[in-house]
Amino acid sequence: MQIEANTPEEYIQKIPQERQAAMKQLRETILQNLPEGFHETISYGMIGYVVPHSIYPGGYHCTPELPLPFMNIASQKHYIALYHSGIYADNEIKEWFVSEYPNHCSAKLDMGKSCIRFKKIDEIPYALIAELVRKMSVQQWIDLYEAVVKTK
Repeated sequence: MQIEANTPEEYIQKIPQERQAAMKQLRETILQNLPEGFHETISYGMIGYVVPHSIYPGGYHCTPELPLPFMNIASQKHYIALYHSGIYADNEIKEWFVSEYPNHCSAKLDMGKSCIRFKKIDEIPYALIAELVRKMSVQQWIDLYEAVVKTK
């Protein structure tokens, strides 16, 4: 579900009222833990965290005019989602997250390839997400992207 917004603040204002506090806290958790070099933006109709062209001029291989995406958060129809490319591209990070999740949340993990779905917004594991966000630097993401994702 894409939301027409020009800024992350505008995005949050446009989602259902009952999700705004959770999205604000999720955004703040990410911003407080985001490694240097990533840039917050609106990307694909969601709040996105990208490697800007000033660091990675080639951009995203599918759409080079866009910066290299890394992570997004979104209010979807039935849940809040966190999309994390590191979980998709790095099995070690994925295994770490899957094993740590039960230590931070009583809800069952609902996860796709890169999407973590939070249907119970009062059970979002912010401390775990903070750890996940800190796990990969811009350069580590670029190296992994070029080795694993870009070649597909």
